[in-house]
Amino acid sequence: MGGVPKQRHTKSRRNKRRSQIFLHSPNSTICSHCKKPSLPHTICKNCGYYQGKEYFDLSKTMEKKRKRRVKKGLEPQENKEP
Repeated sequence: MGGVPKQRHTKSRRNKRRSQIFLHSPNSTICSHCKKPSLPHTICKNCGYYQGKEYFDLSKTMEKKRKRRVKKGLEPQENKEP
């Protein structure tokens, strides 16, 4: 027949228990290459470097995304004139 409390818990007891239930903000570190904040143990989203090494070329990635948006019509196409 378990599961039924014999006495009511007070509001203070309930609130003391709930005091440890809260959101934590994520830690951030400073990127050694571009000096912007980034998440620890991850590749920097601003420059593509991690621990002083380049893991992906961000300019190529951004160019691919821009071409995709131009193709879908979300971004105006640039006219390249000599």
